[in-house]
Amino acid sequence: MTKSPRQQWKTVRKQDIFKEIKDRLVVISGEINYSNLKQTTKMNILKFITAGSVDDGKSTLIGRLLYDTDSILDDQLEAIQKANRKNDDGTVDLAILTDGLKAEREQGITIDVAYKYFQTENRKFIIADAPGHIQYTRNMVTGASNSDLIIVLIDARKGVIEQTKRHSFLAKLLSLKKVLVCVNKMDMVDYEQAVFENIKHDYEQLAQKLGLTHVDYLPVSALKGDNIVHKSTRMNWYEGPSLLDYLESVEFEENTNENWRFPVQWIVRPQTDELHDYRGYAGRVVGEGLSVDDKVLILPSGTESSIKAIELNGKHLEKAENGQSVIVHLADDVDISRGDVIVSAENPALAERQFEANICWFDNKPLDTAQVYLIQYHSKLTKVKIQDVLHKIDINTQEYLYNEPIKLNDIGKVEVKAAEDIIFDRASDNPANARAILIDPRTNLTVGALIIENVA
Repeated sequence: MTKSPRQQWKTVRKQDIFKEIKDRLVVISGEINYSNLKQTTKMNILKFITAGSVDDGKSTLIGRLLYDTDSILDDQLEAIQKANRKNDDGTVDLAILTDGLKAEREQGITIDVAYKYFQTENRKFIIADAPGHIQYTRNMVTGASNSDLIIVLIDARKGVIEQTKRHSFLAKLLSLKKVLVCVNKMDMVDYEQAVFENIKHDYEQLAQKLGLTHVDYLPVSALKGDNIVHKSTRMNWYEGPSLLDYLESVEFEENTNENWRFPVQWIVRPQTDELHDYRGYAGRVVGEGLSVDDKVLILPSGTESSIKAIELNGKHLEKAENGQSVIVHLADDVDISRGDVIVSAENPALAERQFEANICWFDNKPLDTAQVYLIQYHSKLTKVKIQDVLHKIDINTQEYLYNEPIKLNDIGKVEVKAAEDIIFDRASDNPANARAILIDPRTNLTVGALIIENVA
C-alpha cells in the first residue's frame, strides 16, 4: 500500500530524530562521548507568546501553524476530527489543539497558558498561548516573562481596542525584544488592503506612545490559512513573509557588552580521594560574555577573583553562552554561598536592599504593606516588605492611579526593602536580571512578580 504524503513525512521525521539522537549521544564502552555535542550546545530556539482579545483567533492561529507544518501527531489529529467543535463551514476547529482544559473546550476560550512545541529545519519553537481575558492578566505575565517575541492579534473587523493596548503595555513592561502585529480574520473583510493599512496606522501611534520600537505587521487569516505557513494568493498586495517564514528568520540583537551574570545555584565539592581539591560553582549563565581569564566580582561580598576554567559535561570551554548550565572554577579560594552572584568586574550588577519595582499581583488577597513576604531571585530567597505603593497603573489607558490597593491582576509600582542585599540590574539595562517573584511564607504561594526598575 502506498503511503500518504503525511505518512511519508512522519517516516522521514522519525529517521531524522533517531539520527539526531545518535549523533548527539555516542555511547562508547558505557560512557558518553561529548565531542559530538560541541556544535549543538547553543540551540536555535525561538520562544514566543500570542496575545489578543477574546475570539481574536490566538488558539486557531497556533493550531493552523501546527497543522500546516505537519507538527500534529496522528492520535491528536484523530481526536480533534472526532471533536464536536466545528467551524461554520464544517471544518475542524484547530483551536482545540491548545484548549487543554475542559472549561476551555466547553466555553471556547483560553483560560490558562498552553505551551506547544514544534520545529522546522531552520529553528525550534516554544509557543505560549495566553488568555485574552483581563482576569487572566497574571497568566499572560507568566507566559510572556520567558518569551523573546509577542504576537499581538487584532481582529480585522474591530481594529485596535483596549485589550490590544493592555497587551502591548505588558510587552513594553516585560521588555520583550520584538512585537509582531498579526491582523487576523482578513477573510472577513474581503482581504482589503485598506483595512490592514488603517489598523497598522493606528497601532503605530500606540507603539510610539508606549515606546515600542521593534514592531512588524502581517495580515493573516488563521481560519483559512492565509499567510500562516504559505503566502496567500488572495493578498497579492502584501509583499512580506508568511508567519512561518518570519518566525524562522527573525533575529534579535545580542547583548555583547559583557553584561553577563552567573547566579550560583550549587557549590560542587566532591571531597573524594581523586577530587579532594575540586571546587566548582554550578549555575546558569545569564547574558553573553563569560570567558576564561575574566576578572570577576562575587556579590554581595565584593570579593575579587578571575575565571580559571569553565566546565560543561566534563569538557572545558573557553566561553560560556547565554542559557548554558556550567560549572565555573575561580583562580582563588573564596567564600561563596548558594544565592551569591558572580559578575563581570568591568560591568558589575547592583547590590541594594531598597529598590523600586513594577509588580503584577497574582493573589486573591490584596497586597498587604504590613506583611513580610519572601523574594525569590534566581536561587536567593530572603525576606522583604513592601514599604510603599507608589501607584497603580490602569493598563488600558496607562494612567497612574494613586492611593488604591493592589489587587488580583493589578499592575503597579512599589518600593521594596529587603533583609539582605539583592543583586540585580535595572530592567532598562538587563531585563533578564531584573525579575523576581514574591512568595507568601504563610501559604508558600507565589503572590506576585517583580520587575526591578531603579534603586530607591
